[in-house]
Amino acid sequence: MLIEIKNVTKVFKSGEVETVALRGVSFSIEKGEFVAIMGPSGSGKSTLMHILGCLDKPTSGQYFFEGKDVSKLSDDQLAEMRKRKIGFVFQQFNLLPRATVLRNVMLPLIYAGVSKQKREEIAKSALRASAFPEEFWYHLSNQLSGGMMQRVAIARALVNDPVLILADEPTGNLDSKTGEQILETFENLNKQGRTIVLVTHEKYIAQRAKRIIFLKDGQIISETKIKEKKF
Repeated sequence: MLIEIKNVTKVFKSGEVETVALRGVSFSIEKGEFVAIMGPSGSGKSTLMHILGCLDKPTSGQYFFEGKDVSKLSDDQLAEMRKRKIGFVFQQFNLLPRATVLRNVMLPLIYAGVSKQKREEIAKSALRASAFPEEFWYHLSNQLSGGMMQRVAIARALVNDPVLILADEPTGNLDSKTGEQILETFENLNKQGRTIVLVTHEKYIAQRAKRIIFLKDGQIISETKIKEKKF
């Protein structure tokens, strides 16, 4: 079992006001799954993603990642988990505009102290895995289309060889054709054995996963397995 969430709640406090974002959520994810977390705005899906990504802790309940109780880790231990175990892909690409594609992808490896030759090899391998064309590797990221920038972001998420890839509305800033290409990239990564959790409010995007967890008002309303596509 890669992920096990047990009766997780999350309450945000602002003075006297309490906002309950998650209400006793429980589910598990096996290694190699492709799961979509779907729900309307305010359903708690982004809060849940932050907990899954070790960016926040639950108010109560337990989160086990590879058998380790993440809920009890210190901030430094959570940062280490994010660095070594999790790759993030966001709606905003979060690239350095004046850096080349290759340098943007290498950045996490620079911070990890990987040698220049080795990090260049890893970054190029990640760019190939994200189906990014080689002729653009030395372009500045601000010279790219939205779809190409998202492929760079996917490659950057892969360089530390994460156990889990978390994608938060990864096609939100893209046109439908480009979004389709990005979803195909995630499908191909999953076929290679990557565990992917995709957060979305769009049903047609969620249906590209193999299982959909539907959230509403901080609770899981349903879980649906998607039938294998036959070609």
